[in-house]
Amino acid sequence: MASPNDLQFQEFDEAAELLSADPGASTLSMSASNTPASSGPAEPGVDVKLDMSDDDEDEEESSELLGRQKPSGGFWTFEYYQSFFNVDTAQVLDRVKGSVMPLTGRNFIKHHLRTNPDLYGPFWICVTLVFSMAISGNLYTCLSGKGDPSYHYRPQFHRVTIAAVVIFLYAWLVPAALWGFLAWRQNERQIVGYSFLETVCVYGYSLFIYIPTSVLWIIPYDWLQWTLALVAMVISSSVLVLTFWPVVREDTRVMAAATVMTVIVLHALLAVGCKLFFFQKGNPPPSPAPTTLSIHTTVVTKPH
Repeated sequence: MASPNDLQFQEFDEAAELLSADPGASTLSMSASNTPASSGPAEPGVDVKLDMSDDDEDEEESSELLGRQKPSGGFWTFEYYQSFFNVDTAQVLDRVKGSVMPLTGRNFIKHHLRTNPDLYGPFWICVTLVFSMAISGNLYTCLSGKGDPSYHYRPQFHRVTIAAVVIFLYAWLVPAALWGFLAWRQNERQIVGYSFLETVCVYGYSLFIYIPTSVLWIIPYDWLQWTLALVAMVISSSVLVLTFWPVVREDTRVMAAATVMTVIVLHALLAVGCKLFFFQKGNPPPSPAPTTLSIHTTVVTKPH
């Protein structure tokens, strides 16, 4: 047994040189001449490397896969649709905030969705927008005709049905058409696009700005209503343009401009159509036409 005085520290010159050359290196290289005898014979000149970075990369890849993991059940199972509503209140509020505060260089999908798109927020945004449009429209019609004594207000409940059809069709059909078009162009031009769920999610959250706008449309000033409509269109369209521009700009210049203009025009038509249809002034019913009373006189003569 060796005495404590016989213990000596040996410095490996080759390893020290490697560490001094690259202090941040995670790989240690030792030549076979410096390996202990107990490790077995090794060929001279062959480096033995200990790579510490593989474990970190595996952990990052596994966490990323877990973040994107979806249930393997079929579309007829409840677990399949449950994953689309797997968000908390903080995430929904962050996405709502991002939809009303578009910033240049901030992609809504990359900065807010983070590979976890949901349908919870878009669904409730559409439902809220349906009732806010219908109720605010009825209130505006009632208040605008209040000063006329000949006007009698009648609630128009059919506006709820019309609003639901228009808003939900827009929130589903337009993003579906855009996703299909981008997928087709992706095959033609090798463009990396977004998934269908991400496209629907962006469109759903972009409609949030119309909820407070529809409430403010009750104010009976046309110039204020159109100003609010313009501001809402600019904010909502900016979210869509900033999100899809990185994808469409890889296409030809004409096709990219046509795609962006189509997105903006369809979004503007939704706002203008809702403003003109749901917020109509209460016009009094037409007064009945005056009737003339004609009196026919019949003269009866008696025979003499």
